[in-house]
Amino acid sequence: MKTHFTMIDELLGEISFEPLNLENHIQQVHTWTTAKHASFWGMQGYNQQQVFEFYKDLEQGKHTNTFIGSVADKPCFLVELYDPRLDQVGKHYDVQIGDKGMHILIAATEKPQSGFTYAVFKSVLHFMFQDSSVSRVIVEPDHSNHKIHRLNKRAGFQHIKRIQMGNKLANLAFCTKQQFYTTLSLQNEAQNMDIQQQPELATASINTSTWDKVNRLHIRKCLAELSHERILHPEQISQSGDWSGYTLSPEDGSIEYSFKAKRLALEHWLIDSNSIKKQIDSIEAKLDSVSFIIEFSSILQIPQKLLPTYLEEITSTLYSAAFKENKQWLSSEELLNADFQQVESAMSEGHPAFIANNGRIGFDAHDFVHYAPEAGKPISLIWLAGHKSRTEFSHSPEISYDSLLEQELDITTQEAFAAKISAKGQNPEEYTLIPVHPWQWFNKLANIYGPDIASNNLICLGYGDDSYQAQQSIRTFFNRSNPNKYYVKTALSVLNMGFMRGLSANYMRTTPAINDWVYSLIKEDGYLKNKEFHILREIAATGYRNPYYEHKTLKDNPYKKMLAALWRESPVKLLEADQRLMTMASLLHVDPSNTALLPTLINASGLSTKTWLERYLDAYLSPLLHCYYQHSLVFMPHGENLILIFENHVPVKAIMKDIGEEIYLLNSDTELPENVQRISIRVPAEEETLSFHTDVFDCFFRYMSAILVEHGDFPENKFWQLVANCIHQYQASNPHLQDRFVKHDLFSADFAHSCLNRLQLANNQQMVDLTDPAGSLKFAGKLKNPIAQFAQRAPNTNSVTSKQSAEV
Repeated sequence: MKTHFTMIDELLGEISFEPLNLENHIQQVHTWTTAKHASFWGMQGYNQQQVFEFYKDLEQGKHTNTFIGSVADKPCFLVELYDPRLDQVGKHYDVQIGDKGMHILIAATEKPQSGFTYAVFKSVLHFMFQDSSVSRVIVEPDHSNHKIHRLNKRAGFQHIKRIQMGNKLANLAFCTKQQFYTTLSLQNEAQNMDIQQQPELATASINTSTWDKVNRLHIRKCLAELSHERILHPEQISQSGDWSGYTLSPEDGSIEYSFKAKRLALEHWLIDSNSIKKQIDSIEAKLDSVSFIIEFSSILQIPQKLLPTYLEEITSTLYSAAFKENKQWLSSEELLNADFQQVESAMSEGHPAFIANNGRIGFDAHDFVHYAPEAGKPISLIWLAGHKSRTEFSHSPEISYDSLLEQELDITTQEAFAAKISAKGQNPEEYTLIPVHPWQWFNKLANIYGPDIASNNLICLGYGDDSYQAQQSIRTFFNRSNPNKYYVKTALSVLNMGFMRGLSANYMRTTPAINDWVYSLIKEDGYLKNKEFHILREIAATGYRNPYYEHKTLKDNPYKKMLAALWRESPVKLLEADQRLMTMASLLHVDPSNTALLPTLINASGLSTKTWLERYLDAYLSPLLHCYYQHSLVFMPHGENLILIFENHVPVKAIMKDIGEEIYLLNSDTELPENVQRISIRVPAEEETLSFHTDVFDCFFRYMSAILVEHGDFPENKFWQLVANCIHQYQASNPHLQDRFVKHDLFSADFAHSCLNRLQLANNQQMVDLTDPAGSLKFAGKLKNPIAQFAQRAPNTNSVTSKQSAEV
């Protein structure tokens, strides 16, 4: 470690460190260590000679180095750095290489300066971590020194446990180098988030050119998806090579839209956005998405009473798109080296099929910049205490309520929360702690749950310590302070993409058991183990039942889903050296300069497009095929629900999440534990393969193939042939499932055309009955299956197919 160190702090200016020189510094050190505010230093009543002897002995012991710290050349603090292996603290934990203990004492002053103590504290950690041999700092403050506890936590420390050190009962706390610098980064990000004082910032991203661009792109999507679902029927008027000219008019014949498009497999419309034009009475008009929806509203068959809300969702989606255009976005090339959460906040599209996919009705402009996934801002969760008579905590056998809290909350925070419960005259042991979204507390729970608060069945405890980031699913949070900690998923009563995004207390009761059952099934399956397929378990959950909204006369309603939470494993723990994470949604990302991430990844990998796709399909599609054909288990495997692990920009493993609410066991006679039985459902046999034909082919591969056509010059027929080859390879390696392959044929000539926008247009409040998801589906005839041409049939009838397979 450097014996002298100087740094510049933005608040205090120059801060310097030099080794303690007893001859020069003893008078100051004696004054500091015996002052009233330094009672925790343990030298009250020492004379100067005693202090001198103490530090002389400390230096001779050679396991402690003492430094004098100065601000603007004025000595004002003392720092002791010690080797915990040679200190009594080392008896209370497993000392690791790179650990260094620290004590700090800041001199009293007659003119306190706001932020002074924290700035000095940060400088000490900067000083320590500039030594490459130091990777973790240990502190053991007195358990009653609440000021230093707050300072420790602010810098990234977590107090783990209580230890007895002689006469001192101490809180043992740790802070790694990564935790410290992550904490500083999060604090910087959290600054300048308040737009209340500058209301014009709420519309800073809206300007004429941006609004024109996002409307044009959104109308492109409206034309493509509504034509795909056979709601709109453009008329072809010309053809030039692969491109054709089309016109489309609402019932009011004075309006006409024209555009150029390629028709791809699965009736995908690849539209040239620059070609889109609108004319009113033969005069060119501006493109306007909200007007587009109104013009075609009778054809879209949106219920009249729901039309205004749907228009609000469209406008909100445009607002989000404008924000994404104007923020400091990373290019697709820059995303190659971005971290997991940088990529997560860079996603610009949302769900690829829904045209109203960022409604978030309930968020105001202030909420948007705080809580929208694309804002990527650090968020602190609020914690409530729910009386155990109204809460239920469920968990995996490998974790308990107490062990969960030990990981999630600093012990000083747990104590502070317990003190708040006690201050209400209640027993903390009779309560369960629940993390909630700040928006949910301020906008819903604080008033709607007033009776529960008045009766002390619900107590607000305040903010937790960690900073989180909202994921693309909006109500799920990744722990930015410590990425190895659990995700937290909360209820959020905003209307978004066809649902009020609540969280069912009833579902939370069985969620960990369902996850454990699926985890065991996957863990014990040799094929899935070989593919290194993983799920992120929802390992614990809690839900609060409000007796008013649980009353039988109200039946099912969103108010029953306002207060619940679950904890999900982090994918970071699954990473090996030189691996990184991205959700599969990233493969559909196109940055604002119209550069697609998928071909950028492929180019960076050094592989051919064919080889890259084969690796991807093997990691993603093969495990899904096995889960279905071997176990009748299907997921909701869309882009945001699946995380890919990459090596050298190539997908090598797939991780599935959102298990508790979005998996089903189809038409299976498998005996399930009672608390797992809700995943078993019956559907018409012909609808079983829609879990692939719709969820994988139509809702993901369709867009992936189009991106490769548009941005990667990769023919769609070759893409679908690779999909077929992956399925054939799986089938060849699992001949014992041949009867199921025949019965549930993925190579059928066509399949039912299940339409997502039709669901949302019919009811944007709740587009699917979650108790009968299959019965809620809306169909529009059939789609021609793009892999049917690659079915392996008898040799004498398959000469063309055999030749095609050989070519890929």
